[in-house]
Amino acid sequence: MTLLEPRTKATLIGGIAIVLWALLALFTTEVSTIPPFQLVSLCFSVAAIFSFAWIARRGIGAFRALRQPVGAWALGVGGLFGYHFFYFVALANAPAVDASLIAYLWPLFIVLFSAFLPGERLHWYHIAGALLGLCGAAVLVTKGQGFDFDPAYGLGYGAAMVCSILWSGYSVLNRRYRGVPVEAVCGFCAGAALLGFITHGVTEIWVIPDTGQWFAILGLGLGPVGAAFFVWDYGTKHGDIQVLGVASYGAPLLSTILLIGFGKADASPAVIAGCLLIVGGALLASIKMFRRKPVLQG
Repeated sequence: MTLLEPRTKATLIGGIAIVLWALLALFTTEVSTIPPFQLVSLCFSVAAIFSFAWIARRGIGAFRALRQPVGAWALGVGGLFGYHFFYFVALANAPAVDASLIAYLWPLFIVLFSAFLPGERLHWYHIAGALLGLCGAAVLVTKGQGFDFDPAYGLGYGAAMVCSILWSGYSVLNRRYRGVPVEAVCGFCAGAALLGFITHGVTEIWVIPDTGQWFAILGLGLGPVGAAFFVWDYGTKHGDIQVLGVASYGAPLLSTILLIGFGKADASPAVIAGCLLIVGGALLASIKMFRRKPVLQG
């Protein structure tokens, strides 16, 4: 019987988050009229409620997982909410294509920042794979039309850069808290939901979702803005952080394919080019993982 070694298994578990994030754009098309911070607060509330229920099934003792250092709470809540906060600030102050492209530097930053982690080594194929993935994401985001950065949108560009650094920093620094169980993420989701409601109350007007939008919010809270953060937490703590960083460029690719499949986007040569670049980059960065010999048992 062939078993995956723990590091490879954790990497694959973390990769589930990338698949779930690919659903984000599809679900978001159904809730486009909901103010962004209201949407974030509702989605994280769904994630927190269902994850607390999951913990409660294991008994009151399981809630000890929430007793974590202040640093772990600051990193968890700050990472989850901070990313979304600056992303929406970027979209409000810069063209969506430009802001999205800058924000999607985070997989590349994860690969680069990982070099500072104990026991991690950055190789040429990690960097090359990340750059190929970035090129592929750029092709998909811009639809092959190129982009033109305008200094007038400096605030939006700056917010997008902060957004990418925040999420990559959260993902890499998460390794420092390997002893914090994944159950603690439910508390981080609750904290992000609270900050979302506060920001919404200060900057937005409440919009009552219709039935279809409530189902979309439920789907977001259970998947891309829920379970994704739990498996990502496990993967970044115990898996191959560099492979996860490069593989994250698969999210915009899968997202584009889903939008095309559901008739919300058109297929184009840019999709094929982006696909080849992203897949090629991911395979290149994963060379070492593929060369590992499986553990044999039985």
